[in-house]
Amino acid sequence: MERDFWISTWQAGKIGFHLGSVNPNLLAHHQVLRGTRVFVPLCGKSVDLTFLAQKGRQVVGVELSELAVTQFFDEQQLTPDVSRDGELTRYASGPITIFCGDLFALTPAQLGRVDAFYDRAALVALPDELRRRYVSHMATLLPAPVVGLLVTFEYPQEQMSGPPFSVPQALVRALYEPAFHVELRASRNILGEEPRFADRGVTSLMERVYRITRSDEPTDG
Repeated sequence: MERDFWISTWQAGKIGFHLGSVNPNLLAHHQVLRGTRVFVPLCGKSVDLTFLAQKGRQVVGVELSELAVTQFFDEQQLTPDVSRDGELTRYASGPITIFCGDLFALTPAQLGRVDAFYDRAALVALPDELRRRYVSHMATLLPAPVVGLLVTFEYPQEQMSGPPFSVPQALVRALYEPAFHVELRASRNILGEEPRFADRGVTSLMERVYRITRSDEPTDG
């Protein structure tokens, strides 16, 4: 996906991927996210950021669309401090910081140390040619020990062009291992709950939730 695609998507208000409530998978599995500081790539204006902050976490997001970032702070009735930080613009209010700009421009020094990451909308938003680069960049940003919660969709890709794209289990493992350990936590057929997929001709839609850790992290919990 090109930068202009996502910018125009937000400007046109074509944000069917945005949830106005906390993602059910985060509600069910947020205990996976140990530690005090959580990274949320391609965060949009998700209220999941506020939920994590209310759980006592420091939250750091990164988002390409400035409109999404400003709408988040407006809708959460927060007034952020805004400053330029390298190639990115940093918006910060209380426990929530969002870097606005290209995810791949975010450096480990800018992000700082985090204990966990939450990916509901990043991996599934990226086409095949960017996924390996994305996971490699995440490995650079997130040295061990770190634990993540990853949510994906799996459907016959030929039935819909995406985004969101289908990311099968085998591909998740191929992308993340051996730098990370991959544990499937939940699988659920959600086609009946997602008419936007059915309307586009999708006949089967699985939602999968994974616990992702660095390879030297324990796998229990």
